[in-house]
Amino acid sequence: MNSCTLCPLACGVDRTKQSGCCGVQSLNIAKYYLHPYEEPCISFEKGSGTVFFTGCNLRCVFCQNYELSRVRRGKDITVQNLADIFRELEDMGAENINLVTPSHVVQPIVRALEIYKPKIPLVYNSHGYEKIQTLKMIDGFVDIYLPDLKFYSSALSKRYTGRADYFEYASEAVQFMAKKPLVMRADGKMLSGCIVRHLILPLCAQDSVKIVRWVKENLPQSVYFSLMRQYTPFGEIENYPELKRKITAREYAQVLDCVREIGLENVFLQDGESADTLFIPKWEY
Repeated sequence: MNSCTLCPLACGVDRTKQSGCCGVQSLNIAKYYLHPYEEPCISFEKGSGTVFFTGCNLRCVFCQNYELSRVRRGKDITVQNLADIFRELEDMGAENINLVTPSHVVQPIVRALEIYKPKIPLVYNSHGYEKIQTLKMIDGFVDIYLPDLKFYSSALSKRYTGRADYFEYASEAVQFMAKKPLVMRADGKMLSGCIVRHLILPLCAQDSVKIVRWVKENLPQSVYFSLMRQYTPFGEIENYPELKRKITAREYAQVLDCVREIGLENVFLQDGESADTLFIPKWEY
């Protein structure tokens, strides 16, 4: 943390003294609770024990959690506090512990897990813009990887995140995460494995098709794929007129047709009602 290189930006900031490009120094959270709206095998019956970390090195302009990614809210906690949160969520009946946007705080998370390792699965819920060496720091604790694979096109990733190298890093990271062995209980609860998420954006169906084909050609069949149609205009999109609407039925059908055409297996789908701000959590801090 004295010269931070945890993420691909490698800003080199001394995060014991100031915030890095991610916007935070150490642990800062906006909410933890039993989250009912993850994939069915993750939320399962009682909900996923989700911890929302503030700060982000990607900062998509359309981020539904933009108040967190821009560090406009949240509270600082200690490593011991985080270990206590893990235990509290487990005692509440959480199906797993779900770390949302954790890559810029991997080191303090690992220290918390060394204090208390939950007896339920640990989920690493990431935007995909990761470095392999950072993933290796926490891989021994992780049971389930839940990464996004947002963009294939460098032009799109640069426009919406400022990072033209998104796919370069994310594709390698997802291939690393895909090595996690699949273990599904007979009742449909995931105990170990990898689910790759992709959110279809307006006017980006062709890029989504490329993502689908890449997943089919480069990841093992044991990996689940979550095709998300929940895009809702949100975040800081004043200068992005194309993002001021939800995706159309035709855009969704174009991507879904590709999923069916190439025979992609183990797929989660969303209905149109998922595109609603009602599903965005209410932040506590």
